[in-house]
Amino acid sequence: MFITGASRGIGKAIALRAARDGANVAVVGKTETAHPKLPGTVAESVREIEAAGGKALACVADVRFEEQMAAAVEATVQAFGGIDILVNNASAISLTGTESTDLKRFDLMFGVNTRGTFLCSKLCAPHLRRAANPHILMLSPPLTHEARWFAPHLAYSIAKYGMSLCVLGLAEELKKDGIAVNALWPRTVIRTAAVQNLLGGNSTMARARNPEIVADAAHVVLTSPSRDLTGQFLIDEAVLRGAGMTDFSQYADVPDSELLPDFFV
Repeated sequence: MFITGASRGIGKAIALRAARDGANVAVVGKTETAHPKLPGTVAESVREIEAAGGKALACVADVRFEEQMAAAVEATVQAFGGIDILVNNASAISLTGTESTDLKRFDLMFGVNTRGTFLCSKLCAPHLRRAANPHILMLSPPLTHEARWFAPHLAYSIAKYGMSLCVLGLAEELKKDGIAVNALWPRTVIRTAAVQNLLGGNSTMARARNPEIVADAAHVVLTSPSRDLTGQFLIDEAVLRGAGMTDFSQYADVPDSELLPDFFV
């Protein structure tokens, strides 16, 4: 399993869930030393994955740079013999209007979200073709034409929907190879350090769910037969309900609170 942005948040939660099955995980991220506002490093994730029962490879790399990602893919293949699953999770966010978004921030979001997703998918595809049950999973929203999801933060929306457009195109392009390509998105706000820094406030976070709900939903998707599930834009709660779950209280710190819907839902 090759996961971008796996040093914290949803990416790390997906890695830890896979580790419980004894998975081999390439932890891909650019955080080598801890950031004061964004805790978590590649090395820390590696230690936690191995403590949870998996094997992990540290890949300190930035998804914006082709040479770094090609080296990470090659290191993963050398360490584990191939790649069965790609999770495009790395993302940059800025909820700013057009006039308040400088081009440096625009380029960062587009480079990490859309271009990074395209690059990783391109690099991993030859290896996925040789896998028994190959999957690509994007952490991106269902496609829509609703202006309300573009107007408040146009640059961010373009960058995230770019990831979803990769799902639309790659699912059809890779269908003949039996490679599943799907998107997964949370129904509610997810409690991560990045979101807490962005939205702030304990009252807001009390209405959020934990990253484990997305990880459990990803586990359902990624263990499904790749030829049976592809080209879908999935919501975490709906995936788990489809798998028979009815009680979601374990995913909320304040189970009875009114949950805050996520962007794009």
